[in-house]
Amino acid sequence: MIAGKNMLKRIGLSASFGFGDRLGSATPGHIAAVKGTPFIPVFAQQSVRENARTGRSPQQVMNDALRAVEDAGWNTVWGADADHLKSVDDLPPFIAAGYTFYTVDPGAYVNNEADQADPAILRKKISSQVNWDELSSMYIHKSNVPGLAPFNDELLVRAVAKYGQAIQHTINMFQRLSDQMESFDFEVSVDETDAPTSPLEHYYIANELTRQHVTFTSLAPRFIGRFEKGVDYIGDLAKLDAALEKHAAVTTHFGTYKISLHSGSDKFSVYPLLVKHWRDRIHVKTAGTSYLEALRTLAEVEPDLFRQIWSLGLERYPTDRASYHVSADPGKVPPPGELREYLEDFHAREILHVTFGSALGVYGNEIRAALARHNDRYQENLHLHFKRHLDSLK
Repeated sequence: MIAGKNMLKRIGLSASFGFGDRLGSATPGHIAAVKGTPFIPVFAQQSVRENARTGRSPQQVMNDALRAVEDAGWNTVWGADADHLKSVDDLPPFIAAGYTFYTVDPGAYVNNEADQADPAILRKKISSQVNWDELSSMYIHKSNVPGLAPFNDELLVRAVAKYGQAIQHTINMFQRLSDQMESFDFEVSVDETDAPTSPLEHYYIANELTRQHVTFTSLAPRFIGRFEKGVDYIGDLAKLDAALEKHAAVTTHFGTYKISLHSGSDKFSVYPLLVKHWRDRIHVKTAGTSYLEALRTLAEVEPDLFRQIWSLGLERYPTDRASYHVSADPGKVPPPGELREYLEDFHAREILHVTFGSALGVYGNEIRAALARHNDRYQENLHLHFKRHLDSLK
């Protein structure tokens, strides 16, 4: 696997696309889809949460991707993403396995109530954590981004209260990585939070990280609307377009990082807006949609196994949905018809998406064996699915 490892490198600001693979067998289809496109692929991508549910280790995820890269003769740059890292304790196994891209998720440190809380109470809480005079002189009534109104006192208080601790946690994670690695992509993700990131808060996060000498490749804000798993965008596209224009003005101001779209699979209505505002300064991250293509294959060629997985999904959904932003209602799933129709239905897709850990825990061996028997069909489904994604990002 030496040749494949030699091309495993830092991606930087080039357009990139992350392919999650919860089964360890999807990379050939990913390779077929991304070949000939301008996107640098991230083939090995798994979060600590996903590894816990699939029973795989960072090294196993890396080995599966390397094997596919070698078999395909892939000879250009690719990346490996240690996704949604929440603690410095999460880092060692990914570093040991040779990951090149580290996505830090400081969401546990974001104060989602800061948007609505009394600003006087917020200011009192943060008074011992920051030098308010210094921050005021840097931010209040100073407009550094064209089209973006500057901070006033209240907006700055809310931004500091909301993101201050998350920024400090991110700095700590970056410093720990820097102590152990010379070169890596570093992504900051605040997308899995309840409260959207305003363009002004985006500016505050980026500026504070830059001031503290954190070199980050990409940033994933929490955009307005709902970016749920495995389905298209839910919300007002005109309002999103207007918000993205302001977010893009922030990234242009700094010019040192690209925008990252998490829960990026199947957001076909959003892709043209990404290209409109960022052109090729984008990273799109997908995960469970590859698993759904595996289930599409089973629905086509192993219907009995698919029915068992679906029944289990309905049973486990109330529990398994807890750590995901989804809104599927089992009562709104259409009555049984063509099994493939489940893979086109909003509610069924989300139910199947978030119950993958339960399905693999009960039927993992059967799923992998069935996909091995029908590997050509599986890889073709993956190829077509991701070709649609990548074509939409041109």
